[in-house]
Amino acid sequence: MALYSIGEVAEKCGINPVTLRAWQRRYGLLKPQRSVGGHRQFDDTDIQRIEAIKRWIESGVSVSKVKALLDDNPQAAADPWAAVQEEILAVLREVRPAKLRHLVAALGTKHRANVLIDNIIVPVRLRLNRDHNTARTMLSLLDGALIDYAVSCISAARSSAGKEALLLAWNNEDRTRLWLEAWRLTQQGWRIDVLAEPLDAPHPEFFPGQHLFAWTGKSLTRSQSQQLTHWREQGFAIAIHDAP
Repeated sequence: MALYSIGEVAEKCGINPVTLRAWQRRYGLLKPQRSVGGHRQFDDTDIQRIEAIKRWIESGVSVSKVKALLDDNPQAAADPWAAVQEEILAVLREVRPAKLRHLVAALGTKHRANVLIDNIIVPVRLRLNRDHNTARTMLSLLDGALIDYAVSCISAARSSAGKEALLLAWNNEDRTRLWLEAWRLTQQGWRIDVLAEPLDAPHPEFFPGQHLFAWTGKSLTRSQSQQLTHWREQGFAIAIHDAP
């Protein structure tokens, strides 16, 4: 079994070593092994537990209450968002659009865009995408509700102070994610307009003087990176919108 130092775990999990020590000493959340020299050593099970702790805290649970959740309900601890995901799926099975819209709006009020998109919506859509029959119909219903909500949030954000930008999809056909990413940008202080049709080759010269965000949903290819550099050298204000 592989063992990792606290520095390696901190880098792997994106957690400060000071925080890991506090989780162990103050809250009793971790029980790492010790080397002969007395240094902390973590295994893969510890890393899974750290990721579970992170998810609980990101979902709004106080760190002081996480231990009880981890110890009392190991299955839920593996994914604290599972219950919300199942709630969405249950409403989808009822095929009641009004109830679905109400649930999406309630979740949007409770969670910031980053949390809702990355921890709830994306996993549910991935699950539905795996089934090419009934679940695809449910996915279509969900996407309609998501776009409806995202558009309302984007429109509301235009009445607030902020910088204006145009978001476009660059070689990515997922229109629903495009609107969700536009909503994400509004919570970063942008007033966003959306170019609704995905493009194989954006043309920033069509939008002189405007700030552009290009969303790909994946790492840039070498060709895209070169094209982006070329546009910037020409003076176009275009940035890659990197969703987590």
